[in-house]
Amino acid sequence: MSSKVAHIADDILNQLKSREKEMLDFLGRLVSFESPSRNPKSQYQILKFIAEELKKLGFFTLYVPGKKTGGFLYARPNNRDRSKASQLMIGHCDTVWALDTLKKMPLTKDGQTMHGPGIYDMKAGLTQIIFALKAIDALNLTLPLTPVILINSDEEIGSKESRSAIERLAKVCERAYIMEPPLGLTGKLKTARKGLGRFTITIKGKAAHAGLDPQKGASAIVELSHQVQQLYAMNDFDKGITVNVGMIEGGVSPNVIAPESKAVVDVRVLNKKDGERITEQILSLKPALPEVEVHVEGGIGRPPMEHTEGNRMLWKLAKAKGALLGLDLEEATAGGGSDGNTTSLYTATLDGLGTTGDGAHAQHEHILLDEFPVRTALLTLLMLAEAGDH
Repeated sequence: MSSKVAHIADDILNQLKSREKEMLDFLGRLVSFESPSRNPKSQYQILKFIAEELKKLGFFTLYVPGKKTGGFLYARPNNRDRSKASQLMIGHCDTVWALDTLKKMPLTKDGQTMHGPGIYDMKAGLTQIIFALKAIDALNLTLPLTPVILINSDEEIGSKESRSAIERLAKVCERAYIMEPPLGLTGKLKTARKGLGRFTITIKGKAAHAGLDPQKGASAIVELSHQVQQLYAMNDFDKGITVNVGMIEGGVSPNVIAPESKAVVDVRVLNKKDGERITEQILSLKPALPEVEVHVEGGIGRPPMEHTEGNRMLWKLAKAKGALLGLDLEEATAGGGSDGNTTSLYTATLDGLGTTGDGAHAQHEHILLDEFPVRTALLTLLMLAEAGDH
């Protein structure tokens, strides 16, 4: 470790600590913009606010409206060296919280924690992008790779509209930093994520009177019970494969043999091969009873983020940069998906670079304030890493 590198790390951390109030005020503004995923109109204000901050930092910004979502914000420096490679920072401004949640779950600061809807997942991460750039500008440091930023508004609902833009950018960027929160109170970086699939099983049976002519019917509910058992048997917890029948419905009346039933199934896998195998098994489900039909729709929507060579090298880079800041970073595999699942298919990806805290999607959602400048400094050092460092 050179003394020059250590000195730069100290300068960055001190710069960010000196701006702590500014950072918290900015984060508070982001939290004040309530932005539920399924309310597209709520997204424009927060994306406009972030765009204005990026413009002050010399960035070109482009807001792309969505068809059914709030769209996304793309940004890159106005003055860029086209000979340089690019690095991608991805965040999302949407939250799982409904409008007016702040009335019952207000933004509060309690000692070394700050609470609020969306603060941990992941408005702290968005703040870190802005202040990493501000620290670089204030210290007159040079970025070896051009920063490219994408902030979407549909990550919590699968990134269906923004995914094509994420794919295009990931294909042309040297690396991708995902600003999702780290895992657990020790702040583990996410170096792998499970892939996610969603399937709908629809059973078509035959209605009949349950008292007068039950033998003339074919129960879609009974058939569904057979299918549920087959789906449950696909679980392999040792391999990280989970198949969960999370919702079922069916029937029209207690005195009618059910003519239709339905199940919605959540699938999670650690690697592409298992995802393909489970998908084939589910799509191949056959009826166990006569006179019923089984229809299956769905597939793996987010492929797994696996331990690729590029991802592993980026993790080692983060481990080394963290040490400069006094962090003994750990890694983990996350059961949920993010946009890192997508970028990892095309470029070296590191996820969980947000601020340590707890309570994603829960009433106690919060961040640890002493971690806020440190994790922002970590992002800054990663952005300053040379192209070949990972």
